Amino acid sequence: MIAYVGIGANLGDARGNVLDALRRLSLLDGSTTIETSGLYRTAPVDASGPDYINAVACIDTAFAPHALLQALQDIEQAHGRERPYRNAPRTLDLDLLLYGDQIIATDTLTVPHPRMHERGFVLAPLAEVNPDLVIPGVGPVRDYLPLVASQAVEKIG
Repeated sequence: MIAYVGIGANLGDARGNVLDALRRLSLLDGSTTIETSGLYRTAPVDASGPDYINAVACIDTAFAPHALLQALQDIEQAHGRERPYRNAPRTLDLDLLLYGDQIIATDTLTVPHPRMHERGFVLAPLAEVNPDLVIPGVGPVRDYLPLVASQAVEKIG
């Protein structure tokens, strides 16, 4: 299954944490990294703290959706991820953005990721990886990019 993973960090060595997350994704058994975006610097949205470093990875995975979510959370935990409150600054955040064209709504997983089409820090790297991507139930990524143009997203690598 083709899946897209959003990656972000704004505490500690944020750039290093994002790069390590990309490395760890490529090492997951049963998964192959197809493509990764460059790195982007963005201001926090609906939160405080330092700027984020963000990226997106496209992977081909044999993991079922919830198993992939658990693998992502394991990578977060390896970086000391804490969840003291909603939108808290973080050492590493991995979000399962898309899982094929599936729409999933459970207590622990919502795919497509909610609000991803409203976030420049997701759409810019996602469009870099796959400019023709369509978010199931929402529409083409390219249609939403102009709507987030006012959000400061700077490609840094």
